[in-house]
Amino acid sequence: MTTTRLSLFNSPLLLGFDQFERTLDRIAKNSAEGYPPYNIEQIGDDGLRITLAVAGFTSEDLSVQIEDNQLVIRGRQSDDKSRIYLHRGIAARQFQRSFVLAEGIEVIGCSLDNGLLNIDLTRPLPEPKVRTIKIEQPGVAPGAAPQTIDVAADRNEG
Repeated sequence: MTTTRLSLFNSPLLLGFDQFERTLDRIAKNSAEGYPPYNIEQIGDDGLRITLAVAGFTSEDLSVQIEDNQLVIRGRQSDDKSRIYLHRGIAARQFQRSFVLAEGIEVIGCSLDNGLLNIDLTRPLPEPKVRTIKIEQPGVAPGAAPQTIDVAADRNEG
């Protein structure tokens, strides 16, 4: 049995959206992750903050990287072999949490406070762009003055 994948970007009117389709695929894969829990909040007109609950992790246990427009947070704890647990309900759990970043979003800071990892982002406001495309005429050299053609009726009376 083969599975056919329906593409949202098959329309001939949507040119060059291959990257968006790949991004949507990455988002779908990442949405299944449940650990660690996180919040995303808006701070200011152009600021965002991602807060992850990473209780028990130190700054040495965590890494925050940007890989191909994707924010990747990894956590890795090592077991303390000197401890003897009678009950272990808090596991030393590894994780990787990814967020796809839109074009132009930048990470401006990261802090760890009371088990919460805060990652601050800025979203620059886009400047409107208008560009005029010159319409060229075939057979006319660029920059040449337009030519006029006189068409006179050919009268050959014999």
